[in-house]
Parts: sequence; C-alpha cells; structure tokens
Amino acid sequence: MENDRAESDDARTDRRVLTVCVARPTVRTEGALLRAHPYTMADGEGASSVASLGQVDAVTSGDLRRTLFVLALPVLGEQLLNACVGMWDVYLAGQINTTATNAVGLAAYVSWFATLLFSLVAVGTTALVARHVGSRDFAGADRVCNQSIMLAVCTGLLVAVALAGSAPWFAAWQNMTGEAGAITIDFLRYDSLGYAAVSVMLATGAALRGAGDMRTPMLIYAVMNVLNMSISWALVHGTGPFPEMGVNGIVTGTVIARWCGAAMALFVMLRGRMGLKLGHGSLRVEGETMRRLLRIGLPAAVDALIMWFGQFMFLRIISELAEGAPGKAMYAAHIIAVRIESLSYLPALAWATATATIVGQALGARDIHRARRAGHEGVLQSGMLILIAAVFFYVFSDPIFRVMAARDPLVHDVGAGPFRTLAFFQPCLAISIVYIGALRGAGNTRLPLLITAVGMLAIRLPLGYYFGIVRHGALPGAWVGMFSDMTWRALAATCIYLPGRWTRTRV
Repeated sequence: MENDRAESDDARTDRRVLTVCVARPTVRTEGALLRAHPYTMADGEGASSVASLGQVDAVTSGDLRRTLFVLALPVLGEQLLNACVGMWDVYLAGQINTTATNAVGLAAYVSWFATLLFSLVAVGTTALVARHVGSRDFAGADRVCNQSIMLAVCTGLLVAVALAGSAPWFAAWQNMTGEAGAITIDFLRYDSLGYAAVSVMLATGAALRGAGDMRTPMLIYAVMNVLNMSISWALVHGTGPFPEMGVNGIVTGTVIARWCGAAMALFVMLRGRMGLKLGHGSLRVEGETMRRLLRIGLPAAVDALIMWFGQFMFLRIISELAEGAPGKAMYAAHIIAVRIESLSYLPALAWATATATIVGQALGARDIHRARRAGHEGVLQSGMLILIAAVFFYVFSDPIFRVMAARDPLVHDVGAGPFRTLAFFQPCLAISIVYIGALRGAGNTRLPLLITAVGMLAIRLPLGYYFGIVRHGALPGAWVGMFSDMTWRALAATCIYLPGRWTRTRV
C-alpha cells in the first residue's frame, strides 16, 4: 500500500489506461496474483504497444497447446526455408562435381560453427528478454535487446576475421589439397564475409522471439532465402546479366542475401517492434546487462565449441574411412545425409524455440507449472512431425541420393543404405532438442553443456573412430558413434528435465 501511495499521478494514470485497454491486466500464478508492471513503450509505437502486451498475455496465460503450436509454426516455416537453401546449395554443387559438393559441405560446417559461436549472444538474449517480458518489465527487455545487438556486431566481426584466416587449416585438416584445397579455401573466405550479418540477424531474431514475435524473423528469413537461391542459381549458371561463376556463385549469392537480411532486421528494430527498439541512447555499454548476457551465453558458447569440435573431428573420421574415389564418395554421402537429415531437425528446433519463449515468460510470471508443461507439450507436438520425417527418410532413401548425387552413382551406393538406419534414431531429436531448448529458455546453459561434452567427447568420437576406422566399418560403422550420441542426449535431457530443479535458475 505504501508503494501505491508513493506512485506519481502519471504512473497511476498509465495503470488505469492499461486496465481499460488490456483484457487481462493481471496474471494468475501458483496461488498468487501478480500485478502487471506499467508497460514502457518504445518511442513511436503508440497504440500498437497495447496490442503487444495483449500478445504477451496470451503467451503467459493462454491455452498452452494452442499457444505453443501457433508460436512454433512461423519458426518451422523459417527453418524449412533455411533447410531448402542448404539443400539447394548442395544440389547446385552436385551439378558441378564432387569437389564442389565437398567444398560446400565443409563450408556448411564452418558456417554452422560461426552460428554456434553467435549463440553467445542469442541464447542469453532470448532467456533475458523472455524473463523481462513475462514480468512485464518491457524497459528491461529493451535494454537487453540493444546490448545484445551491440555485442552481436562485435562478435560477428571477430569471428569473420578469425575464420577467414583459418580457411587453409580447415581445408588441410579435411585432407583437401591441390585444386580441391584451393576451391575450398576461396569458398570459406568468401563465406566469412557474411558472418557479421548472420550474427546481427540471430541477435535481433532472438530478442523478438523472446518477446513472443515469431513472424517477423520468419518473414525476414523468407525474403533472404528466396534472394539466396535466386542469386546463387543465376551466378552458377550465368543467367541473364549475371556472370557465370561456378562454385563461387553459390557463396556469392549467400553473402549478398545475408546482408540484405541484416539490413531488413535492423530496419525493423529501428522502427520498433514488441516494445523493443534500437535507439542511439540505448547503445551505451551497460555493465550489468552485459554480465547477465555473458553469464548465460558463455556456457552456451562453450557448448557450441564442443559441439562443433566434435562434429568437425567426426567429419575428419569420415574423411579417413577409405582412400581414393570410395573415400570421397563416403564423405559426399555423409554431407548429403546431414543436409537431408536437417529436415528432421526442423520441427524439433521450431518447437524448442517456441518452448524457450513460453518457459522464459512463464518463469518471469512465476508460473512454474506452465513452464514445466511447455517442455512436455513441445516434445509431443514436434515428435509427431519427426516421426513423419523418419518414415519419409526410410522409404525414399534411394531416390533422395540419386537426385542429390546425380553425377556420381558411387555416392548413392555407399550412402542410401546407412541413411535408412538413421531414420530409426530421429525420435531422439524431439526429446533432446526440445528439452534442452526449454532449459536454455530458463537461462540454464550449464547442464546442456555437460550433455554435449559427454555425448561428443566420450561417445560419438571414440565409438565412431573404433567402429569406422579400427573395425573397418566404413560409413555405417562411423555412424554407430552418431547413433549412440543421439540416444545419450535424449536420455540425459529427459533425466535432467523431469525433476524440475532447472526452474530455479537465476538470470
């Protein structure tokens, strides 16, 4: 009561306006009724800010099943577009030669590594923005957004310089020498020119998703990916006014599209969205906000480093399974399988992203029960879609490899069979990815780090090396390590999630 008496007349007026304009000005939690904080509007948003608060209210108190489904669908659309671009690049490279396919595949791993490093910013941004929004502290969410974009620009530039300089090492480590090595090095260096743009898009997307806006990032990525596919096709084949650039046309189209996407993302943030707005006054370094971002983001970044290191070393194991044409064919088959399997990841990643938003906002509103239910519902919904993808992989393994490796039948011969076995392990993805996404949405990034470290360093690599190289198991033998790692992640994530101690994570 004393605090209420101390409020200024303007603050009381703001509360009365919100009471009239918003259907649910309060949020019911476990036995407690929490009063909503006054909503701090970004300059220039006006009445749209009230609509934004209504969206937040739906996330924190609406029907969970429907809310999760509605939030996940735009992310799934975005992921599908991203996967199409990846497969399109592999398809274009396959129309050139196996060397081009291998160069594109290695670049995909390096680009993925860069994206994982950018999780230093993105994971913390989603968790913190969601917590602030869930507790109706929109001013705090806006501060996190601005600080994360600043950090994203710096991170993107540093990673781009480091990976461009490391391009010869990446090529040599994968036994790519001579002409193949030169093509791969050029491809990697061109690709690094777009990393800063990727970092900015990930940070802005993470902030918007934390606030509950899944559609805006999807629309940005939709435009960017259509540009990517169109420009890459034109530059590979020399269509119309575009020069014929061969394999370098693929990466040039990618870089151009990434910077277009970053420009669109920054334009949206300059105008303001969901109470978040990029402003000159908010771009000063704030020590406490940065520390909170890094406290969540650093374990996620270490997790990313271990994940990528393990994947890269596993790729090295694949490159040493055999010599000559059979070895190159197994390498290309693995690249194709990983790209195609990304279709199965999509529902898990989409529902993990939506789950993280609901978990973060529910914990901000102190609704522990809703936070825990979100993970279970995410596994259920994404698991249904992943089962469909698994059946598709099993039934259409042969035609998939015939299309994706049209110039080299040996790639089909060594890859189609093992790919059918991979289909049986796809349900593990729904369990591990969604539960880990929920943990990260709560700001708990240390337990996912432990799961990754054990899975990669103690399971995937040792078993892949033993069964693939020592036991001469070829591609199916190496994939024993991959299958075991997938199983471990599902079991470990479940055992950590079910007790619910992660809900007490402080951010």
